[in-house]
Amino acid sequence: MIVGLIALTSFAAITCLIWGLRHRPVAATMETRIQTFRERNIATLEGEVDLSIPFAERIIRPSMEAIARLAISVLPASVFANYEKRLIMAGNPMNATTFVTLWVAFGVLFSGIILGGVILVGGTVGIQQAVVVLLFGFIGLVLPLFWLKGQVAARQKLIVRAMPDALDMVTTSVEAGLGLDAALARVAEKSSGPLADELSRALREMAMGRLRRDALTDLGTRTGVEELVMFINAIVQAEQLGLAIGPVLRVQADQMRMHRRQRAEKAAHEAPIKMLFPLVLFIFPAFMIVILGPAVIRIGRALFGM
Repeated sequence: MIVGLIALTSFAAITCLIWGLRHRPVAATMETRIQTFRERNIATLEGEVDLSIPFAERIIRPSMEAIARLAISVLPASVFANYEKRLIMAGNPMNATTFVTLWVAFGVLFSGIILGGVILVGGTVGIQQAVVVLLFGFIGLVLPLFWLKGQVAARQKLIVRAMPDALDMVTTSVEAGLGLDAALARVAEKSSGPLADELSRALREMAMGRLRRDALTDLGTRTGVEELVMFINAIVQAEQLGLAIGPVLRVQADQMRMHRRQRAEKAAHEAPIKMLFPLVLFIFPAFMIVILGPAVIRIGRALFGM
């Protein structure tokens, strides 16, 4: 009975994982509408299910969505909102519902596999085995969070690296006579990466009638990059106070270049410390073997006649 329950749990977790990895929804609202339309067309006039639809669409997908809704209903609203915010900062690799599904699937999968191994090897589950199962379940729950944190950090790093050159281009374009919107559009057109994508989105919002300060403020919130937020605040304040935008951009560009130089100097100072660990673990033991190896052999021959 227990083995069957473990097998069922592992199958459900693996199915959740595969479903979450295969489906990368673009917009939750549009996906809900499409799913509703699909479910309306599945049933025939007599209430029978159309068997021409794949098994994954008929059974697995609705089941996984039910599990996801259950997990979301259990989670606090603040935790779910935090996941949504961090996924936006990571570039929307998936929506929050899919992430919660994968999060639950990893926890169940890790704990289910370890529980099955413990029962197959020992036959019984004691306190120590239960602690090990809970520990691996906790690891399974933590892994998706670490992955999400890495995605956010990697995207923010790309934005920070692209900012000095982008600000130089904006400053040059504005001083050459272009408006700020046109200068931002030129940066989005001539560059690539997360910063260009976010600028393009902000420009589309402004083209649809949204205020520039609101669109730029949301841009800083979506990325979570401190340098970009400072630049946007300076632009918004200059616009509100009626200051010339050119000198403000020049000052911000100089500050960005200074921050880039400081980051390079910091990385250069940290390099010797980071090199210490591979030196101690890998290079020094090899040196000791090469240097002391012949002496050890000679001492062994002299003392033990080797």
